Amino acid sequence: MDVVALGELLIDFTCQSVDEQGYPTMAAHPGGAPANFLAALSKFGAKTALLGKVGTDAFGKLLTATLQQAGIETKGLVSSDDVFTTLAFVTLDNRGDREFSFSRKPGADTCLRFEELDLSLIDKAKVFHFGTLSLTDEPARTATYRAVAYAKARGKLITYDPNLRKPLWQDLDTCKAQMLWGLQQADVVKISDEEVRFLFGLGVQEGAAHILSNYGVKLVFVTCGAEGCWYQNALCCGHVPSLQGIRPIDTTGAGDVFGGSAVWKLLQLQKSPETLCKEELDAVVSFACTAAGLSTLKHGGISSVPSYEEVLQHLSCIP
Repeated sequence: MDVVALGELLIDFTCQSVDEQGYPTMAAHPGGAPANFLAALSKFGAKTALLGKVGTDAFGKLLTATLQQAGIETKGLVSSDDVFTTLAFVTLDNRGDREFSFSRKPGADTCLRFEELDLSLIDKAKVFHFGTLSLTDEPARTATYRAVAYAKARGKLITYDPNLRKPLWQDLDTCKAQMLWGLQQADVVKISDEEVRFLFGLGVQEGAAHILSNYGVKLVFVTCGAEGCWYQNALCCGHVPSLQGIRPIDTTGAGDVFGGSAVWKLLQLQKSPETLCKEELDAVVSFACTAAGLSTLKHGGISSVPSYEEVLQHLSCIP
């Protein structure tokens, strides 16, 4: 097992069109940040598994089948009769940027208990990944705390995505505290420029340096949407532009695809993230930016991951 992730698996309902009264026609796509992240890894050949919870409803069954089709191990996915599979409703502006509404009061993902986790999957993995949506509510918050501690105690590489979704938090002070807790646990962080501003009120470069200096993180990727990505570790830093010459139709899951793609490249290098040089990190981030850019040409998260061959083809065209 290469990577195991803990967190939400859900249906993203994405706006396809709007009628004359402003009501959207929506299409259902499988998603959830950790699942999107694993889908990229699996697409490129990594062995992955998800620890999460869905309902026994039709959507839960569809999502389980989708993971299996994507090559993601589902033995750590719990199905429950008591709660409904989480749903997210994504509306898009004319640039393809998203606004989220959630059916999650509670959703199945928030009801995951530590006792339900298949810890053998963490035992077998090289990398443990988590985000912040499993920190919004109990019992999933405690399950995440304990799973992260379990993985750290066994020497796993810890990767983390703060993944700010303000509507899911009762208050933003709690949101910030939980996001900062996650930073304190992580070896590798994929964070957006918006999340850096929310947490620290800093710009991209200053925020990356602050995270490295104050949270024990070894490698930071700060994604900046159409502006590409800034990366930094103890040895070097740099910027890689986003994929050019494309017209995005849906940015849902692009950051997750970036994260999964970057971790896949890190696994290939087989080196500690703090020891990577500029040439190595340029290659990692170029691959991840290209994969993320290509994913915006399709709707959804899991279903939008490009093939390895597509990424290489576009990389070969970059001067």
